[in-house]
Amino acid sequence: MALTDLAVRNTKPAEKQQKLFDGGGLFLLVLPTGAKRWVLKYRFHGKEKSLALGVYPDVSLVEARKRREAAREKLANGIDPGEAKKADKRAAMLAALNSFEAVVLAWMKERKEYVEPAQNKKTLARFKKDVFPWLGRRPITEIDAPEVLEVLKRIDGRGARYTSHRARGEISRVFRYGIKEGYCKSDPARDLVGAIPPAKTTHFASITEPDKVGEMLRSFEGFSGTFPVLCALKLAPMLFVRPGELRKAEWEHFDLDRAAWRYAVTKTDTAHLVPLATQAVAILRELQALTGSGRYVFPGARDRKRPMSDATLNAALRRLGYDTRTEITGHGFRAMARTILHEELEHKPEVIEHQLAHTVPDNLGGAYNRTKFIKQRRLMMQEWADYLEQLKSTSNVHSR
Repeated sequence: MALTDLAVRNTKPAEKQQKLFDGGGLFLLVLPTGAKRWVLKYRFHGKEKSLALGVYPDVSLVEARKRREAAREKLANGIDPGEAKKADKRAAMLAALNSFEAVVLAWMKERKEYVEPAQNKKTLARFKKDVFPWLGRRPITEIDAPEVLEVLKRIDGRGARYTSHRARGEISRVFRYGIKEGYCKSDPARDLVGAIPPAKTTHFASITEPDKVGEMLRSFEGFSGTFPVLCALKLAPMLFVRPGELRKAEWEHFDLDRAAWRYAVTKTDTAHLVPLATQAVAILRELQALTGSGRYVFPGARDRKRPMSDATLNAALRRLGYDTRTEITGHGFRAMARTILHEELEHKPEVIEHQLAHTVPDNLGGAYNRTKFIKQRRLMMQEWADYLEQLKSTSNVHSR
């Protein structure tokens, strides 16, 4: 007789396992532990076999019968349902290994050797938020350009056009990695260049009016945070290096007696030289008494073995009342120096650009040399520090 749900539910375990048959080879195996499993007994090419159909009550009696009929249909078509299940399982495992998400994670593991941890973290967060929900589980070989475009349009649709372009580039790099490693054969994101309208270029917020610069410098004196952060605030406009280069500065790269700071530019990994004005040296000597025994000039507040976080400088500016989206950011000090050094102090653009560690075209093409214009740059950096000092003491400083 066929089983009933009541009989299945009420059957108690015994000392030995029990088999409750439903017909058509389907039976419920009741183990002494109390576990209940659906099993299908069948013959294929004259050989008796069994197929596990699931655990009760996760798989109900009705569902077990559906799975029995599906298996019998395979048998009618000359297919061994047990081998078909193994093949499906292998395919699912292979698809998981070759899923877009799995390839992304493999790509990120490779690139972490040459990318800042913070950048890798932001990239993964972007994938988790904007890409994985729609493409993560898809086999990378099955993803086409229209699918990728839908993801990009979804990002663009919420007003994040720059992020949409960033995501396209990162998706493309994942596919190129997949091609290299043999996971896929083409990059559908490559054909989507220009599919999303270009993002409007926005510059880092910066203050370029001398009077306002002086007002900002005076506000630093009211900063109530830690001494290292105060020193970073004072040095940021004076040295106008990239914020990441300042916060990760290491004492071993400074020669205060020769008033020089040498380090590798993060974007190009090229050697760079920053001449230090007397004001900068004075700040660093005072700070050295506090942090000089460690590796970093500006160590983290909680872990002195790590540099201060990338949000510290902007957070300090916000504490002083500045809007880091519309007024000034840590990166904005570079634009401030470039503008005022050229327009107010009349220094040559190529000298300024070299101090900014930018590639400057010359007769041989794009070039950068850490010691080029070094005499002019030393004079410029001292004049710049003197000028900032004047701005801080009065709001009525004019160009020379």
